[in-house]
Amino acid sequence: MFPVSPEKEKALMAKLEALGIHENDLEESFVRSQGRGGQNVNKTSTCVHLKHVPTGIEVKCQKSRSQGLNRYYARVILLQKVDRFIKGKESEEEQRIAKIRRQKRKRSKRAREKMLEEKHRVSSKKAARAWRPAKEE
Repeated sequence: MFPVSPEKEKALMAKLEALGIHENDLEESFVRSQGRGGQNVNKTSTCVHLKHVPTGIEVKCQKSRSQGLNRYYARVILLQKVDRFIKGKESEEEQRIAKIRRQKRKRSKRAREKMLEEKHRVSSKKAARAWRPAKEE
């Protein structure tokens, strides 16, 4: 059905089935792409517009110059959006975003002091190891 490996296609279908998304719930239309791609873009409708009727979620995809690949990518993106819509905070995408947010958060004053203390300790230990020539009297 899609120009991807059978494993990827099976995985996509399994995820769609797990979320209760059926092919007949999807409205698919094809639009002319815009931007780079030259003559291919001007002559063919490679951009895929996908709508999940029950939730009203819409996706447009023109990642690739091939319509078949764009159909696959559009379903992957739609799957992620519906997953976030249904599961909310428990969705994989939401958890990934929360993890990044935690990583970028500023350290507390105590944590910063503790980290700097450890750095100074290691620095002084290394400085003590440094070779110094013997002083002449």
